[in-house]
Amino acid sequence: MDKVSGKLTVYFEEPFWVGVFERIEDGKLSVAKVTFGAEPKDNEVYESVLKHYYSLQFSPAVAAVVKEGSKNPKKVQREIRKQVSNKGIGTKAQQALKLQQEQYKVERKVRSKEKKEAEAKRQFELKQQKKKEKHRGR
Repeated sequence: MDKVSGKLTVYFEEPFWVGVFERIEDGKLSVAKVTFGAEPKDNEVYESVLKHYYSLQFSPAVAAVVKEGSKNPKKVQREIRKQVSNKGIGTKAQQALKLQQEQYKVERKVRSKEKKEAEAKRQFELKQQKKKEKHRGR
């Protein structure tokens, strides 16, 4: 049976509050970033997770180390305290977000190039049509 684990980190990144969803599935980490705006309350965060989790666009998967086994409850508490005090997101998550950003950038470039070429072709056709009309003496 496959194990899927998830984690949500909410932090303040000038000028908005940002949430980073980390999902580890089959030993691969994928990340999605959500901008909240004003500081979200716990119930707002919970509600947004319930309503919008499946519509999030996660980044391409990056290999991640998955640790197994049970931990001492005190140690878990210490780690939680450390994570709460920790500002920002993990480096693996940053890499995954950067990968997603690069992917969108490439897609955007391809779309804009196609749009430019279509516009240039349209302009050329228009000029050709005008030339023909002038030549015919209209």
